[in-house]
Amino acid sequence: MSRVSVIFGIVLILVGGAAYGMTSPATWIALIPSMLGFALVACAVLDLLSEIAGTIIGLIVALVGLGATFMHVMDLGTLFAGTAAQPAIVITSTITWVLLIAYGVFAIRSLVSAAHAYRHPAVTV
Repeated sequence: MSRVSVIFGIVLILVGGAAYGMTSPATWIALIPSMLGFALVACAVLDLLSEIAGTIIGLIVALVGLGATFMHVMDLGTLFAGTAAQPAIVITSTITWVLLIAYGVFAIRSLVSAAHAYRHPAVTV
């Protein structure tokens, strides 16, 4: 899972950097994907020490990021209508939201496979 965390972290760092470059008054809100990306890379380092702990903390980071970007994802209708105040932030928040959902799916699948690996043979039927 550490490789997946690094890949998603780097992609989110690039998305945040692009968002920061595209916004006309540069705001810290555009850097939220980069902050989440750095957190996922830190989870990848932790994942090398303890796979379960790194995956769980990465899943928590993804859930917090989903909550942080959901407000701007709800403005997607105004983007299509052409009335969005900051379309770059809406676009990058939507990309971040989709990436974090994909990361969450990978993390949950990793946790489920780890749970199956630790199952005691006498418990299986």
